[in-house]
Amino acid sequence: MAPQRGLRRARIAFSDSAAKQLENITSEAEIHAVDRALVVVSVDPDVGEPISGDRAGPQLRQYADEVERVRLLYFVTALRTVVVVAYIEV
Repeated sequence: MAPQRGLRRARIAFSDSAAKQLENITSEAEIHAVDRALVVVSVDPDVGEPISGDRAGPQLRQYADEVERVRLLYFVTALRTVVVVAYIEV
């Protein structure tokens, strides 16, 4: 019997502003919280709620983890292989 492959996670990429926000996080607890949120979004890019707006471009989504107090704004590429994080709030 052939081994089953797990679900493939989307690759995470950051906008310039999100990368700068990430660089400014110094608390180990905040880094851990952001990491957990990024894993959730990479495993299931549809987990976030759509943010209403223009349908011309990619659909902007928001994922908020109330326990970890993290919010990510992101969009998923057309092939659903990359999640681009546009904003991070911890």
